[in-house]
Amino acid sequence: MADRRLSQLEYLGDATPFATQVHALLPYSPLFEDLSLAEVCLISPFMQVYRTQTGQEVLREGDAGDFMLFVIEGRIDVFKEAGDHASSLIAVIGAGKVLGEMSLIDGDSRSATCIADAVTLMAALSREALARIIVEQPLLGAKILMGLVVLLSFRLPSHMDIER
Repeated sequence: MADRRLSQLEYLGDATPFATQVHALLPYSPLFEDLSLAEVCLISPFMQVYRTQTGQEVLREGDAGDFMLFVIEGRIDVFKEAGDHASSLIAVIGAGKVLGEMSLIDGDSRSATCIADAVTLMAALSREALARIIVEQPLLGAKILMGLVVLLSFRLPSHMDIER
């Protein structure tokens, strides 16, 4: 569950009080951009909100994962470990963006370390919560899954050659 692995962060409850704020950020999120305010309100009880302080680690490269995070406010720096154990900044994730979405799907280990660059509010969606959405709200679950497919397709190189 997301709350156990994020226990070092300040827990603010489910995302219901943040639904309007989350909805305002959807144009910046390929994952959720097609959701209406009513749909955001439906998924909000399934998401848990956390606050980080500047410099606080959110995700650690190599740790197991089964949840993703949607940034509501603030910024997250994403670092990738190099061969000599030095880390390089590879991305800055701001409001309306997600991180950790691959582990939501495959449950594999985290591919990068994420550290708050400012006080940051994030909503966590666990694999278990996504499964409950799919069962309880199948059309909404299908929309979220399609959003995940779109988001992941953006990560594929557009010139990738596929051998057969």
